[in-house]
Amino acid sequence: MPTQVEAWSGARNIRRSMEGKPLPKDPEEPMNIQIINPLEFPGWDDGLLLLEDHSVFHSSYWARALVEAYGYTPLYFSALDAGKLRALIPVMEVNSLLTGKRGVSLPFTDFCDPLASDPESLRELNQAVIDHGKKAAWKSMEWRGGGDLFLKERVSSSFFTHTICLPEKEEALASGLRSSTRRNIRKAQKEGVEVEMTRSWEGVESFFRLNCMTRKHHGLPPQPMHFFKKVFEHIISQDHGIVALGYHKKKVISGCLYLHFGKNAVYKYGASDRRFQHLRANNLVMWEGLRWYRTWGFQNLSLGRSEPENEGLLQFKRGWNGREETLRYHRLDFAGHRFVEAKIGTSGTVTKILRNAPIPVLRLIGAAVYRHVG
Repeated sequence: MPTQVEAWSGARNIRRSMEGKPLPKDPEEPMNIQIINPLEFPGWDDGLLLLEDHSVFHSSYWARALVEAYGYTPLYFSALDAGKLRALIPVMEVNSLLTGKRGVSLPFTDFCDPLASDPESLRELNQAVIDHGKKAAWKSMEWRGGGDLFLKERVSSSFFTHTICLPEKEEALASGLRSSTRRNIRKAQKEGVEVEMTRSWEGVESFFRLNCMTRKHHGLPPQPMHFFKKVFEHIISQDHGIVALGYHKKKVISGCLYLHFGKNAVYKYGASDRRFQHLRANNLVMWEGLRWYRTWGFQNLSLGRSEPENEGLLQFKRGWNGREETLRYHRLDFAGHRFVEAKIGTSGTVTKILRNAPIPVLRLIGAAVYRHVG
């Protein structure tokens, strides 16, 4: 019996247009499949709202930030029905001298589940992604979500996600928190920590400084400043994101960067000055972020992905009464015609070197390498 990959290899190719023009209908293939650039498709984000489980990561706002920051090519595989979006698998083509030419759904994105009004549409659309990857000579294709499409295939990497359902009343939100989380919030308040919610560039700059410190502590280079400029320009300043900053005696010591679209929000980045960890500012900053999103009528807030081995981060996220689920990535190696496991992280020696490197050096490294590893 052929494997799923072999079945894909023998499947009928679906003709499509790189310019997003309608394709001639095949009687046996009634779906109108197009590869769309969401930056050039009128009404993309309005149409996206009609699909359940949409997020900011499916939007043109996130796509524009990735394209302008890293130079990726947006290939959003879309099934249209009477001009309306029926199914979607967003892909960015990464063309790198270091990591090869490949498809990712999507780079620097915690999760990006395929969207569809029915399972059959999604299966046919996924076939189109595979066919295109073969023709384009991709090294691999990575899906960050959509695990139901690959139930019998090897998982490349696994994470946990936590999604908080935001109730109408603040009392209900507070009562769902773990007791230690509530204590840490009260401690930060007692210590005089104050929180500002801002969409200003100055706020993003303050967060970036904290993020450089946090990445250094973890032995990682920070994301480029240019990327945060694009996130500000195309997302935060367009009212699809906000920064929460925690202050102690007028000094910024903690921050969260949130993104949102429709009624769904995501905690994308968090950072802090570890010298003030005893003040528990991270808890108060997160709490004020939840309060802000509840006040403005959002329904869900995702805390993003967490590595299973990161017990400290998991403990923090489990204190907010979110729904915990397993997130699975799948990576198809086209040369080997098989799904493969991903190699994640750096060696202990590299991590130690990066932890001891000055932040300006780490920033240079980040600016040089990030577009290759998305």
